[in-house]
Amino acid sequence: MDSQKEALQRIISTLANKNDEIQNFIDTLNHTLKGVQANSSNILSELDEEFDSLYSILDEVKEGMINSIKQEQTRKSQELQSQISQCNNALENSEELLEFATRSLDIKEPEEFSKAARQIKDRVTMASAFRLSLKPKVSDNMTHLMVDFSQERQMLQTLKFLPVPKAPEIDPVECLVADNSVTVAWRMPEEDNKIDHFILEHRKTNFDGLPRVKDEQCWEIIDNIKGTEYTLSGLKFDSKYMNFRVRACNKAVAGEYSDPVTLETKALNFNLDNSSSHLNLKVEDTCVEWDPTGGKGQESKIKGKENKGSVHVTSLKKHTRSGTPSPKRTSVGSRPPAVRGSRDRFTGESYTVLGDTAIESGQHYWEVKAQKDCKSYSVGVAYKTLGKFDQLGKTNTSWCIHVNNWLQNTFAAKHNNKVKALDVTVPEKIGVFCDFDGGQLSFYDANSKQLLYSFKTKFTQPLLPGFMVWCGGLSLSTGMQVPSAVRTLQKSENGMTGSASSLNNVVTQ
Repeated sequence: MDSQKEALQRIISTLANKNDEIQNFIDTLNHTLKGVQANSSNILSELDEEFDSLYSILDEVKEGMINSIKQEQTRKSQELQSQISQCNNALENSEELLEFATRSLDIKEPEEFSKAARQIKDRVTMASAFRLSLKPKVSDNMTHLMVDFSQERQMLQTLKFLPVPKAPEIDPVECLVADNSVTVAWRMPEEDNKIDHFILEHRKTNFDGLPRVKDEQCWEIIDNIKGTEYTLSGLKFDSKYMNFRVRACNKAVAGEYSDPVTLETKALNFNLDNSSSHLNLKVEDTCVEWDPTGGKGQESKIKGKENKGSVHVTSLKKHTRSGTPSPKRTSVGSRPPAVRGSRDRFTGESYTVLGDTAIESGQHYWEVKAQKDCKSYSVGVAYKTLGKFDQLGKTNTSWCIHVNNWLQNTFAAKHNNKVKALDVTVPEKIGVFCDFDGGQLSFYDANSKQLLYSFKTKFTQPLLPGFMVWCGGLSLSTGMQVPSAVRTLQKSENGMTGSASSLNNVVTQ
Protein backbone atom coordinates (compact mmCIF):
# COMPACT_ATOMS: atom_id res chain seq x y z
CA MET A 1 0.00 0.00 0.00
CA ASP A 2 2.71 2.48 1.00
CA SER A 3 4.83 1.65 -2.02
CA GLN A 4 1.83 2.16 -4.28
CA LYS A 5 1.15 5.53 -2.67
CA GLU A 6 4.77 6.55 -3.17
CA ALA A 7 4.62 5.43 -6.81
CA LEU A 8 1.37 7.36 -7.27
CA GLN A 9 2.91 10.45 -5.66
CA ARG A 10 5.81 10.25 -8.09
CA ILE A 11 3.37 9.96 -10.99
CA ILE A 12 1.38 12.94 -9.66
CA SER A 13 4.59 14.97 -9.31
CA THR A 14 5.67 14.03 -12.82
CA LEU A 15 2.26 14.95 -14.26
CA ALA A 16 2.21 18.26 -12.36
CA ASN A 17 5.65 19.14 -13.67
CA LYS A 18 4.66 18.18 -17.22
CA ASN A 19 1.45 20.20 -16.95
CA ASP A 20 3.45 23.18 -15.71
CA GLU A 21 5.87 22.74 -18.60
CA ILE A 22 3.04 22.53 -21.16
CA GLN A 23 1.29 25.57 -19.65
CA ASN A 24 4.53 27.53 -19.85
CA PHE A 25 4.88 26.45 -23.50
CA ILE A 26 1.29 27.56 -24.22
CA ASP A 27 2.04 30.93 -22.60
CA THR A 28 5.15 31.18 -24.77
CA LEU A 29 3.16 30.33 -27.92
CA ASN A 30 0.49 32.93 -27.08
CA HIS A 31 3.16 35.50 -26.39
CA THR A 32 4.82 34.63 -29.70
CA LEU A 33 1.49 34.83 -31.55
CA LYS A 34 0.88 38.32 -30.16
CA GLY A 35 4.42 39.21 -31.17
CA VAL A 36 3.82 37.97 -34.73
CA GLN A 37 0.68 40.07 -35.03
CA ALA A 38 2.27 43.19 -33.56
CA ASN A 39 5.51 42.83 -35.51
CA SER A 40 3.66 42.13 -38.78
CA SER A 41 1.66 45.31 -38.31
CA ASN A 42 4.84 47.25 -37.61
CA ILE A 43 6.61 45.76 -40.64
CA LEU A 44 3.66 46.57 -42.95
CA SER A 45 3.69 50.13 -41.68
CA GLU A 46 7.43 50.37 -42.27
CA LEU A 47 6.99 48.90 -45.78
CA ASP A 48 4.41 51.56 -46.60
CA GLU A 49 6.79 54.22 -45.34
CA GLU A 50 9.67 52.85 -47.44
CA PHE A 51 7.58 52.74 -50.63
CA ASP A 52 6.13 56.18 -49.90
CA SER A 53 9.72 57.36 -49.57
CA LEU A 54 10.54 55.81 -52.95
CA TYR A 55 7.48 57.40 -54.53
CA SER A 56 8.47 60.73 -53.04
CA ILE A 57 12.00 60.44 -54.42
CA LEU A 58 10.63 59.49 -57.88
CA ASP A 59 8.23 62.44 -57.79
CA GLU A 60 11.10 64.75 -56.88
CA VAL A 61 13.32 63.36 -59.65
CA LYS A 62 10.46 63.61 -62.15
CA GLU A 63 9.73 67.19 -61.16
CA GLY A 64 13.44 68.04 -61.50
CA MET A 65 13.62 66.48 -64.97
CA ILE A 66 10.43 68.24 -66.09
CA ASN A 67 11.94 71.54 -64.94
CA SER A 68 15.14 70.79 -66.83
CA ILE A 69 13.19 70.10 -70.05
CA LYS A 70 11.11 73.24 -69.63
CA GLN A 71 14.22 75.33 -68.95
CA GLU A 72 15.92 73.92 -72.07
CA GLN A 73 12.78 74.60 -74.09
CA THR A 74 12.67 78.17 -72.81
CA ARG A 75 16.37 78.75 -73.53
CA LYS A 76 16.19 77.46 -77.08
CA SER A 77 12.95 79.29 -77.77
CA GLN A 78 14.46 82.56 -76.56
CA GLU A 79 17.56 82.05 -78.70
CA LEU A 80 15.48 81.32 -81.80
CA GLN A 81 13.08 84.20 -81.13
CA SER A 82 16.05 86.51 -80.81
CA GLN A 83 17.48 85.29 -84.12
CA ILE A 84 14.09 85.65 -85.82
CA SER A 85 13.79 89.19 -84.54
CA GLN A 86 17.29 90.08 -85.77
CA CYS A 87 16.59 88.52 -89.16
CA ASN A 88 13.30 90.36 -89.52
CA ASN A 89 15.02 93.68 -88.81
CA ALA A 90 17.82 92.87 -91.27
CA LEU A 91 15.30 91.81 -93.91
CA GLU A 92 13.29 94.98 -93.47
CA ASN A 93 16.39 97.14 -93.87
CA SER A 94 17.55 95.10 -96.84
CA GLU A 95 14.18 95.41 -98.60
CA GLU A 96 14.21 99.16 -98.04
CA LEU A 97 17.73 99.36 -99.47
CA LEU A 98 16.70 97.20 -102.43
CA GLU A 99 13.80 99.51 -103.17
CA PHE A 100 16.06 102.56 -102.96
CA ALA A 101 18.58 100.95 -105.25
CA THR A 102 15.88 100.04 -107.74
CA ARG A 103 14.62 103.62 -107.82
CA SER A 104 18.15 104.93 -108.24
CA LEU A 105 18.40 103.15 -111.60
CA ASP A 106 15.84 105.60 -112.99
CA ILE A 107 17.94 108.70 -112.11
CA LYS A 108 19.02 110.48 -115.34
CA GLU A 109 21.27 113.11 -113.87
CA PRO A 110 24.83 111.68 -113.70
CA GLU A 111 25.80 113.61 -110.63
CA GLU A 112 22.72 112.58 -108.70
CA PHE A 113 23.10 109.00 -109.89
CA SER A 114 26.72 108.91 -108.68
CA LYS A 115 25.68 110.28 -105.31
CA ALA A 116 22.89 107.70 -104.95
CA ALA A 117 25.24 104.91 -106.01
CA ARG A 118 27.75 105.89 -103.32
CA GLN A 119 25.01 105.99 -100.70
CA ILE A 120 23.78 102.55 -101.74
CA LYS A 121 27.32 101.20 -101.59
CA ASP A 122 27.91 102.62 -98.11
CA ARG A 123 24.58 101.33 -96.84
CA VAL A 124 25.23 97.87 -98.26
CA THR A 125 28.60 97.84 -96.53
CA MET A 126 26.99 98.64 -93.20
CA ALA A 127 23.82 96.57 -93.72
CA SER A 128 23.10 94.07 -90.95
CA ALA A 129 21.90 91.56 -93.51
CA PHE A 130 25.49 91.03 -94.63
CA ARG A 131 26.78 90.68 -91.06
CA LEU A 132 24.00 88.36 -89.92
CA SER A 133 24.73 84.64 -89.32
CA LEU A 134 22.23 82.52 -91.13
CA LYS A 135 22.95 79.47 -88.96
CA PRO A 136 20.52 78.73 -86.10
CA LYS A 137 22.18 79.18 -82.74
CA VAL A 138 20.29 76.17 -81.37
CA SER A 139 18.75 73.09 -82.87
CA ASP A 140 15.40 71.56 -82.30
CA ASN A 141 17.12 68.42 -81.00
CA MET A 142 16.03 67.52 -77.42
CA THR A 143 17.40 63.99 -77.29
CA HIS A 144 19.97 64.95 -74.67
CA LEU A 145 17.07 65.15 -72.22
CA MET A 146 15.60 61.77 -73.03
CA VAL A 147 15.67 59.02 -70.39
CA ASP A 148 15.95 55.27 -70.33
CA PHE A 149 15.00 53.72 -67.00
CA SER A 150 15.29 50.11 -68.09
CA GLN A 151 18.18 49.46 -65.69
CA GLU A 152 16.39 51.21 -62.88
CA ARG A 153 13.25 49.20 -63.60
CA GLN A 154 15.29 46.02 -63.42
CA MET A 155 16.80 47.19 -60.17
CA LEU A 156 13.38 48.00 -58.73
CA GLN A 157 12.17 44.59 -59.79
CA THR A 158 14.98 43.06 -57.70
CA LEU A 159 13.83 44.79 -54.51
CA LYS A 160 13.55 42.22 -51.73
CA PHE A 161 13.61 41.86 -47.99
CA LEU A 162 16.85 42.48 -46.11
CA PRO A 163 19.20 39.52 -45.58
CA VAL A 164 18.80 38.57 -41.90
CA PRO A 165 21.67 36.98 -39.93
CA LYS A 166 21.03 33.47 -38.70
CA ALA A 167 20.50 32.83 -35.00
CA PRO A 168 23.74 32.31 -33.03
CA GLU A 169 24.22 29.18 -30.92
CA ILE A 170 25.18 29.58 -27.25
CA ASP A 171 27.58 26.84 -26.14
CA PRO A 172 26.77 25.96 -22.49
CA VAL A 173 30.04 24.02 -22.20
CA GLU A 174 32.02 27.19 -22.95
CA CYS A 175 29.96 29.32 -20.53
CA LEU A 176 31.46 29.90 -17.09
CA VAL A 177 29.86 30.91 -13.80
CA ALA A 178 32.48 31.85 -11.19
CA ASP A 179 33.33 34.64 -8.74
CA ASN A 180 29.93 36.29 -9.22
CA SER A 181 30.66 36.65 -12.91
CA VAL A 182 29.09 34.91 -15.89
CA THR A 183 30.91 34.42 -19.18
CA VAL A 184 28.62 33.60 -22.11
CA ALA A 185 30.13 32.20 -25.33
CA TRP A 186 28.40 31.61 -28.66
CA ARG A 187 29.13 30.86 -32.31
CA MET A 188 27.42 31.31 -35.67
CA PRO A 189 26.05 28.19 -37.40
CA GLU A 190 27.86 29.32 -40.55
CA GLU A 191 30.33 32.07 -41.39
CA ASP A 192 28.75 35.45 -42.07
CA ASN A 193 31.12 38.32 -42.83
CA LYS A 194 28.24 40.82 -42.92
CA ILE A 195 27.71 40.64 -39.13
CA ASP A 196 28.53 43.94 -37.46
CA HIS A 197 27.83 43.17 -33.79
CA PHE A 198 25.82 41.07 -31.34
CA ILE A 199 23.15 41.84 -28.74
CA LEU A 200 23.17 39.82 -25.49
CA GLU A 201 20.09 39.74 -23.26
CA HIS A 202 19.87 38.32 -19.75
CA ARG A 203 17.51 38.14 -16.80
CA LYS A 204 17.29 36.48 -13.40
CA THR A 205 14.85 33.68 -12.67
CA ASN A 206 14.10 30.99 -10.12
CA PHE A 207 12.88 28.52 -12.73
CA ASP A 208 15.04 25.94 -14.43
CA GLY A 209 14.54 24.97 -18.06
CA LEU A 210 13.00 27.13 -20.78
CA PRO A 211 12.41 30.82 -19.95
CA ARG A 212 8.90 31.63 -18.82
CA VAL A 213 6.69 34.40 -20.11
CA LYS A 214 4.68 35.11 -16.96
CA ASP A 215 5.98 36.35 -13.61
CA GLU A 216 9.46 37.00 -14.94
CA GLN A 217 11.72 40.03 -14.91
CA CYS A 218 12.32 42.02 -18.08
CA TRP A 219 15.30 41.17 -20.25
CA GLU A 220 18.34 43.39 -19.71
CA ILE A 221 20.18 44.30 -22.92
CA ILE A 222 23.88 44.61 -23.70
CA ASP A 223 24.32 46.04 -27.19
CA ASN A 224 27.20 46.45 -29.64
CA ILE A 225 29.25 43.40 -28.63
CA LYS A 226 31.92 42.87 -31.29
CA GLY A 227 33.14 39.41 -30.26
CA THR A 228 31.45 36.06 -29.66
CA GLU A 229 31.98 36.08 -25.88
CA TYR A 230 30.96 38.42 -23.09
CA THR A 231 31.50 38.48 -19.33
CA LEU A 232 29.09 40.06 -16.85
CA SER A 233 30.97 40.74 -13.64
CA GLY A 234 30.10 42.05 -10.19
CA LEU A 235 26.72 40.31 -10.17
CA LYS A 236 24.68 39.63 -7.06
CA PHE A 237 23.40 36.08 -7.27
CA ASP A 238 20.01 36.58 -5.65
CA SER A 239 18.21 34.12 -7.92
CA LYS A 240 18.74 30.44 -8.61
CA TYR A 241 19.30 30.86 -12.35
CA MET A 242 19.89 33.36 -15.14
CA ASN A 243 18.49 33.16 -18.69
CA PHE A 244 20.64 34.24 -21.62
CA ARG A 245 19.95 34.74 -25.33
CA VAL A 246 21.88 36.46 -28.12
CA ARG A 247 21.16 37.75 -31.63
CA ALA A 248 23.43 38.83 -34.48
CA CYS A 249 23.09 42.17 -36.30
CA ASN A 250 24.35 43.38 -39.67
CA LYS A 251 24.42 47.05 -40.64
CA ALA A 252 20.69 47.06 -41.30
CA VAL A 253 18.80 44.52 -39.19
CA ALA A 254 18.97 42.17 -36.19
CA GLY A 255 18.48 38.45 -36.69
CA GLU A 256 16.65 35.79 -34.74
CA TYR A 257 17.42 35.11 -31.08
CA SER A 258 19.47 32.09 -30.19
CA ASP A 259 17.84 29.31 -28.24
CA PRO A 260 17.85 30.55 -24.63
CA VAL A 261 20.27 29.05 -22.16
CA THR A 262 19.68 28.81 -18.40
CA LEU A 263 22.73 28.87 -16.11
CA GLU A 264 22.71 28.15 -12.38
CA THR A 265 23.63 31.12 -10.18
CA LYS A 266 22.69 30.04 -6.65
CA ALA A 267 24.33 31.65 -3.64
CA LEU A 268 23.49 32.37 0.01
CA ASN A 269 21.26 35.42 0.39
CA PHE A 270 20.19 36.72 3.76
CA ASN A 271 19.19 39.88 5.56
CA LEU A 272 19.67 40.83 9.19
CA ASP A 273 16.92 39.70 11.57
CA ASN A 274 15.62 42.92 13.06
CA SER A 275 12.99 41.10 15.11
CA SER A 276 15.55 39.60 17.52
CA SER A 277 18.39 42.15 17.38
CA HIS A 278 19.42 44.22 20.39
CA LEU A 279 17.30 47.34 20.83
CA ASN A 280 20.41 49.51 20.63
CA LEU A 281 21.06 48.34 17.09
CA LYS A 282 19.46 50.02 14.09
CA VAL A 283 18.97 47.24 11.55
CA GLU A 284 18.02 47.64 7.87
CA ASP A 285 18.31 44.56 5.64
CA THR A 286 22.10 44.31 5.17
CA CYS A 287 23.21 47.18 7.43
CA VAL A 288 23.44 47.47 11.20
CA GLU A 289 24.45 50.52 13.21
CA TRP A 290 24.92 51.17 16.91
CA ASP A 291 22.20 53.45 18.26
CA PRO A 292 22.52 54.20 22.01
CA THR A 293 18.98 55.64 22.10
CA GLY A 294 17.42 52.92 19.97
CA GLY A 295 15.60 51.11 22.79
CA LYS A 296 13.58 54.07 24.05
CA GLY A 297 11.41 54.89 21.06
CA GLN A 298 10.96 51.36 19.79
CA GLU A 299 10.01 49.36 22.88
CA SER A 300 6.24 49.56 22.44
CA LYS A 301 6.43 48.86 18.70
CA ILE A 302 8.83 45.97 19.15
CA LYS A 303 6.83 44.53 22.00
CA GLY A 304 3.75 44.37 19.79
CA LYS A 305 5.69 42.59 17.07
CA GLU A 306 7.27 40.20 19.54
CA ASN A 307 3.92 39.16 20.93
CA LYS A 308 2.94 38.10 17.43
CA GLY A 309 6.03 35.96 17.09
CA SER A 310 6.91 37.70 13.81
CA VAL A 311 10.46 36.48 13.32
CA HIS A 312 11.27 34.64 10.11
CA VAL A 313 14.19 32.28 9.61
CA THR A 314 15.43 30.79 6.35
CA SER A 315 16.38 27.13 6.24
CA LEU A 316 18.83 25.70 3.71
CA LYS A 317 17.82 22.33 2.33
CA LYS A 318 20.11 19.38 1.80
CA HIS A 319 23.24 19.65 -0.26
CA THR A 320 22.59 19.81 -4.02
CA ARG A 321 24.83 18.84 -6.90
CA SER A 322 26.18 22.37 -7.20
CA GLY A 323 27.32 22.39 -3.55
CA THR A 324 25.27 25.52 -2.83
CA PRO A 325 21.81 24.83 -1.35
CA SER A 326 18.92 27.13 -2.06
CA PRO A 327 17.43 29.12 0.85
CA LYS A 328 13.84 28.41 1.78
CA ARG A 329 12.16 30.70 4.30
CA THR A 330 10.02 29.18 7.03
CA SER A 331 7.98 30.81 9.76
CA VAL A 332 8.78 30.54 13.45
CA GLY A 333 5.80 28.26 13.86
CA SER A 334 7.62 25.50 12.01
CA ARG A 335 10.67 25.57 14.28
CA PRO A 336 11.42 22.99 16.94
CA PRO A 337 10.43 24.08 20.46
CA ALA A 338 14.08 24.56 21.47
CA VAL A 339 14.70 27.31 18.90
CA ARG A 340 14.80 30.85 20.25
CA GLY A 341 11.79 32.96 19.28
CA SER A 342 11.52 36.74 18.85
CA ARG A 343 10.64 37.11 22.54
CA ASP A 344 14.31 36.34 23.23
CA ARG A 345 15.56 39.64 21.77
CA PHE A 346 19.25 40.13 22.53
CA THR A 347 19.71 42.32 25.55
CA GLY A 348 22.23 43.44 28.14
CA GLU A 349 25.73 43.73 26.65
CA SER A 350 25.00 41.30 23.82
CA TYR A 351 24.78 43.91 21.05
CA THR A 352 24.06 41.14 18.59
CA VAL A 353 22.06 40.66 15.41
CA LEU A 354 21.76 37.39 13.48
CA GLY A 355 21.04 36.65 9.87
CA ASP A 356 17.56 35.49 8.92
CA THR A 357 18.81 32.52 6.87
CA ALA A 358 19.95 29.31 8.51
CA ILE A 359 22.74 27.18 7.05
CA GLU A 360 22.22 23.43 7.25
CA SER A 361 24.59 22.20 4.51
CA GLY A 362 26.91 23.29 1.73
CA GLN A 363 29.62 25.90 1.31
CA HIS A 364 28.77 29.59 1.57
CA TYR A 365 30.50 32.97 1.52
CA TRP A 366 29.64 36.54 2.49
CA GLU A 367 31.54 39.75 3.23
CA VAL A 368 31.39 42.34 5.98
CA LYS A 369 32.69 45.91 6.02
CA ALA A 370 32.91 48.03 9.17
CA GLN A 371 32.62 51.78 9.43
CA LYS A 372 36.02 53.46 9.82
CA ASP A 373 35.23 54.77 13.31
CA CYS A 374 33.68 51.51 14.58
CA LYS A 375 35.08 50.87 18.09
CA SER A 376 34.20 47.19 18.46
CA TYR A 377 32.62 44.49 16.32
CA SER A 378 32.51 40.74 15.80
CA VAL A 379 31.76 38.64 12.73
CA GLY A 380 30.99 34.93 12.78
CA VAL A 381 28.28 32.29 13.08
CA ALA A 382 26.17 30.85 15.87
CA TYR A 383 23.64 28.11 16.50
CA LYS A 384 20.00 29.19 16.60
CA THR A 385 20.00 28.42 20.32
CA LEU A 386 22.33 31.31 21.18
CA GLY A 387 20.88 32.89 24.34
CA LYS A 388 19.68 36.46 24.52
CA PHE A 389 22.46 37.41 26.97
CA ASP A 390 25.15 35.46 25.10
CA GLN A 391 27.93 37.24 23.24
CA LEU A 392 29.51 35.91 20.07
CA GLY A 393 32.57 33.80 20.79
CA LYS A 394 31.88 33.51 24.53
CA THR A 395 29.83 30.33 24.25
CA ASN A 396 30.41 26.92 22.74
CA THR A 397 27.60 27.67 20.27
CA SER A 398 29.27 30.56 18.47
CA TRP A 399 32.50 31.25 16.55
CA CYS A 400 33.79 34.63 15.48
CA ILE A 401 36.67 37.01 14.99
CA HIS A 402 36.57 40.17 17.06
CA VAL A 403 37.99 43.62 16.36
CA ASN A 404 38.48 46.08 19.20
CA ASN A 405 39.55 49.68 18.51
CA TRP A 406 38.68 51.08 21.94
CA LEU A 407 41.38 51.83 24.52
CA GLN A 408 43.67 49.25 22.89
CA ASN A 409 43.61 47.70 19.45
CA THR A 410 43.09 43.94 19.35
CA PHE A 411 42.23 41.45 16.64
CA ALA A 412 41.36 37.93 17.77
CA ALA A 413 39.48 34.72 17.07
CA LYS A 414 36.94 33.69 19.71
CA HIS A 415 35.07 30.52 20.64
CA ASN A 416 33.78 29.10 23.92
CA ASN A 417 35.09 32.13 25.83
CA LYS A 418 38.62 31.45 24.59
CA VAL A 419 40.64 33.97 22.60
CA LYS A 420 43.47 33.62 20.09
CA ALA A 421 45.20 36.86 19.10
CA LEU A 422 45.74 37.27 15.39
CA ASP A 423 49.03 38.76 14.26
CA VAL A 424 47.67 40.20 11.04
CA THR A 425 46.37 43.60 9.98
CA VAL A 426 42.62 44.11 10.24
CA PRO A 427 41.40 44.24 6.62
CA GLU A 428 39.06 46.84 5.20
CA LYS A 429 36.55 44.11 4.42
CA ILE A 430 36.28 40.61 5.90
CA GLY A 431 35.24 37.57 3.87
CA VAL A 432 33.51 34.71 5.73
CA PHE A 433 33.63 31.16 4.35
CA CYS A 434 31.44 28.52 5.97
CA ASP A 435 31.69 24.85 5.01
CA PHE A 436 28.94 23.28 7.07
CA ASP A 437 29.52 19.69 5.97
CA GLY A 438 33.30 20.03 6.22
CA GLY A 439 33.10 21.63 9.67
CA GLN A 440 35.11 24.70 8.73
CA LEU A 441 34.67 28.41 9.30
CA SER A 442 37.37 30.62 7.71
CA PHE A 443 37.92 34.36 7.62
CA TYR A 444 39.74 36.18 4.80
CA ASP A 445 40.86 39.58 3.74
CA ALA A 446 38.08 40.05 1.18
CA ASN A 447 40.31 42.06 -1.16
CA SER A 448 43.57 40.07 -1.12
CA LYS A 449 41.97 36.74 -0.09
CA GLN A 450 44.66 36.34 2.59
CA LEU A 451 43.57 33.79 5.17
CA LEU A 452 43.08 35.38 8.61
CA TYR A 453 41.94 32.38 10.65
CA SER A 454 40.08 29.09 10.36
CA PHE A 455 38.00 27.14 12.88
CA LYS A 456 37.80 23.37 12.44
CA THR A 457 34.92 21.64 14.19
CA LYS A 458 31.83 19.56 13.57
CA PHE A 459 28.65 21.59 13.29
CA THR A 460 25.75 19.72 14.89
CA GLN A 461 22.99 22.31 14.51
CA PRO A 462 21.90 24.80 11.84
CA LEU A 463 24.04 27.95 11.80
CA LEU A 464 23.06 31.60 11.52
CA PRO A 465 25.46 34.36 10.45
CA GLY A 466 26.12 36.48 13.54
CA PHE A 467 27.30 40.06 14.10
CA MET A 468 28.09 42.22 17.12
CA VAL A 469 28.68 45.95 16.85
CA TRP A 470 29.29 48.71 19.37
CA CYS A 471 29.85 52.39 18.57
CA GLY A 472 29.85 52.03 14.83
CA GLY A 473 28.22 50.06 12.05
CA LEU A 474 28.57 47.13 9.65
CA SER A 475 27.39 46.55 6.08
CA LEU A 476 27.02 43.12 4.44
CA SER A 477 27.45 41.78 0.93
CA THR A 478 25.47 38.60 0.28
CA GLY A 479 24.42 36.67 -2.80
CA MET A 480 28.07 35.81 -3.41
CA GLN A 481 29.63 32.63 -4.70
CA VAL A 482 32.61 31.16 -2.90
CA PRO A 483 35.52 32.92 -4.69
CA SER A 484 37.85 30.73 -6.73
CA ALA A 485 40.81 31.99 -4.71
CA VAL A 486 39.14 30.86 -1.48
CA ARG A 487 38.39 27.42 -2.92
CA THR A 488 42.04 27.11 -3.88
CA LEU A 489 43.23 28.21 -0.45
CA GLN A 490 40.94 25.68 1.21
CA LYS A 491 42.90 22.92 -0.46
CA SER A 492 46.25 24.21 0.72
CA GLU A 493 45.72 25.72 4.18
CA ASN A 494 48.93 25.91 6.16
CA GLY A 495 50.02 26.66 9.70
CA MET A 496 47.74 29.69 9.96
CA THR A 497 44.78 27.35 10.28
CA GLY A 498 43.38 27.20 13.79
CA SER A 499 40.66 25.05 15.29
CA ALA A 500 38.08 25.19 18.01
CA SER A 501 40.14 22.88 20.18
CA SER A 502 43.25 25.04 19.76
CA LEU A 503 41.51 27.82 21.69
CA ASN A 504 41.17 25.62 24.81
CA ASN A 505 44.66 26.58 25.94
CA VAL A 506 44.19 30.30 25.40
CA VAL A 507 43.43 32.68 28.26
CA THR A 508 39.74 33.14 28.99
CA GLN A 509 38.42 36.61 28.28
